[in-house]
This record gives sequence, structure tokens and C-alpha cells, in this order.
Amino acid sequence: MMQLDQLAAAGSALAQEDLSMFGRDPWWLVVIKAVFCFAFLMLTVLFSIVWERKVVAWMQLRIGPNRHGPWGMLQSLADGIKLMLKEDLVVKRADKLVYLLAPVVAAIPAFMAIAVIPFGPAGNEISIFGVRTPMQLTDLPIGILYILATASVGIYGIVLAGWSSGSTYPLLGGLRSCAQMISYEIAMGMSFAAVFLYSGSMSTSTIVESQQNRWYILLLPVSFIIYIVAMVGETNRAPFDMPESEGDLVGGFNTEYSSIKFAMFMLAEYINMVTVSAVAITLFLGGWRAPWPISTFWEGANHGWWPLLWFTLKVQLLLFFFIWLRGTLPRVRYDQFMKLGWKVLIPVSLVWLMLVATVRALKNEGYNFSQIVLYVAGSAVVLLLISLLVDFFRRAEKEEETDGDGAFDPMAGGFPVPPLPGQSLPPVPRRRPRRERELIVSGGVDTVSDGIGNDGKGGDGA
Repeated sequence: MMQLDQLAAAGSALAQEDLSMFGRDPWWLVVIKAVFCFAFLMLTVLFSIVWERKVVAWMQLRIGPNRHGPWGMLQSLADGIKLMLKEDLVVKRADKLVYLLAPVVAAIPAFMAIAVIPFGPAGNEISIFGVRTPMQLTDLPIGILYILATASVGIYGIVLAGWSSGSTYPLLGGLRSCAQMISYEIAMGMSFAAVFLYSGSMSTSTIVESQQNRWYILLLPVSFIIYIVAMVGETNRAPFDMPESEGDLVGGFNTEYSSIKFAMFMLAEYINMVTVSAVAITLFLGGWRAPWPISTFWEGANHGWWPLLWFTLKVQLLLFFFIWLRGTLPRVRYDQFMKLGWKVLIPVSLVWLMLVATVRALKNEGYNFSQIVLYVAGSAVVLLLISLLVDFFRRAEKEEETDGDGAFDPMAGGFPVPPLPGQSLPPVPRRRPRRERELIVSGGVDTVSDGIGNDGKGGDGA
């Protein structure tokens, strides 16, 4: 633990040294950078909406948007103009102030996270109107925690939108979204912790610099997979789009919204997709660095304005991953989604984080790689065998319980429960035998309802 504390302290000092170039830009350059970040998000969203409709149409053998602009590329711009010109309705039973502020609360934090994302090297690599500056608006010693904080604030807009609408379905959608955020942000935070242990910093620029020799997707593949699943759940995207499930919630938390307010919720969703993709690139995919084949034979690939190109291409690839999931996987049930978060992702994140911390501690103590693999793999195999034995005995006990008399109480605990394997439901009361049902269907006599007895006489059969 002392070694880990020393590593964290050294990483913090390094991050502080690397952050010395931030905060020196003149005010007009800060404004230009902020406008660039805003424009980058807006243009990426406009392109992503058209691209999503094109890709999903291609997957479903449809044409897709092809009317507005060349190849339909201006379809999202036309949709935005249409939403702004539509009638702005306010629900009669809504809490007016909260109802109007909810879209703003959802949209503004989505823009804020991009401020600490590096588009290029932290050094003074580019020149803007004769001033050398890094390709990043700003950075913080706790930049990743800042991103988590802004993402957590954005969920308030969705919850307040569902509550303030005064309708049942939006309220259920808002509560679902809140539950998703609580469930999956835990696993997301623990996947970040593994990156902190390797980089020794929470600064985004320092994390990218530490991936100069090897990307963290190769060193921390489990953390990357956990983050990918968590980011899909955080953004309420298919197959985890239960807060907007049109099958049972009409439209979810934004059912009672129209015009520009509805557009702001849609904008916040797509900007969050861009933000979580940028975070995945920064933490696991080398950030703005060029891919492996290009960076080996071209020395200038990671200098000048070229890092912005590599960063944009990586963002588009992850956005395509979002679209691919939507066009491929069906929506899961809500209980399955919660089970995945609490019973799979969080335990796996805890075990993986312990393994990463153990490896870092052994490495700091001077153990070589083969010894570390032996110790860690041996411990993992022992834990796996113990868990398999426990699971085997539990299943044996359940089978013994169900193989008894087969009695099953569907109202156990005071509410209906489904039967377990080996159990059967009791017969439905007052159900006709199969032969009588066949006679009635084929035009025979309903012997019970017509009052005909077994002897063919009416009434009491006297």
C-alpha cells in the first residue's frame, strides 16, 4: 500500500508539472477554443444522426434519408429546423418552472465534459494567430472526476422532466434512467480506477501521454469491456433504452415535450454519446495518437494538426458501434438490465481492480513478470474452483428441495410467484374437461350452462 501511495503521489506531481502549460492563453484564444469545442460537438451530432439513419436503413434493406441535400446529408439540419418551428406545448398539469428548466439541465452538462478532453499533445504543438497553445481547452488534476460529475448532474434533467410532466409514463421513464445511472456509474468508476493505477494520474492529458508505448486497451481489456457496456447503459441507448421504451412507456421521460425542448433532450443524448466515446478513446485507445501501423513509419503522425484527425476517426468508429448495437440487438428486460449491472459488472469490476492493484504492488516490489503471472493466475484459479464448488452444492440443494412432493404454492409470500424447475402450477379452477370443450366448440350442447343433467333431463334431473 505504501508503494501504491508513493506511485499515486509521483503521478500527481507529474500531472501538476504537465498542467503548467494550461491557463496561460489570452482570453480571446480561450473563447476560440470554447467555440471550437461547441462546433465540434454540434457538427458531430448533425453527422451522427444522418449516419445512424443511413446505417440502420442499410442494415434493414431500406433507402434511408435521401431528400435533403446531397445523399440526404442535410436531413438532421432539416429536422432541427422543423422542431424549432413546431408549436411549443406546455402540459396543463405540469410544474411549469421545472418543466421548462429540465431540458436545459440535461443539455448544458453534456457540453461541459468536452472541456478537459485532449484533441492533441499537451505541449505547444499548434499556432493560432501566432500564439502557441495545446490542443485542449483546459485540464485538471482530477479531470476524469470532473467528467463523472458533469455526467451525474445531467441525469437530473431527465428525472425532473419525468416528474414535472405530471404524467405516469414520463415519471416511470425518469425513475428508470436514474436507476440506470446509479447502477452503471459504479462499474464505470471502478473501470477508471484501474487506469488511475497504471497512469498514476487523473489528468486526461497525462493519461494519454502514459499510453505512448502501449494503449491501455491491451493492458486493461476487462476495464475497457466494462466501460463499453456501462457507457451504453449511461446514455440510454439500445439495447438499454428502457427509459424511452416506446413499447410500454410511449416515449419515456420526454413524452410530454415538443418543439425545441424535445430537441434539447435529443441533442443531450447524442452529445453524451460523443462524450463517452471521447472518454473511452482518452483512457483506453491512446487518445489523439495515430494507430499502430501509421505511427511506426510516419514520425509526424502525432504532431501538428494530425492528432485531431485520428481523434475524430476514433470517435466516429465508436459512434458506429452505438449504431451497430441499435440495429442488431433487441431491447432487454429491465430486470435483466439491473441484474447485469449489479450482479455481473460490479463484482467483476471489484475482482479485476483487486488483480490490477496486486500486479502493480508486486511490480513495485521488484517481482518479475513470470512470478506475477504465477501468483495472480494461481489465486484466480483457486477462487474460480471455490466458486464452482459452492455453486454446485447450491444447485444440488435446490434440486433436492424441488424433487420432493412437487407441491407448489403460487401465492408464497403473499404475491404470485412463477414455478421453479421441477414444480408445476395447480390446475385452473372451474376449467372444463377437454372433451366437453371440444363438444362445445363443435356445436354440441353446453351441459352445464343449459342445465342439462347426465340423464338428458332438464333442471334437477328428476
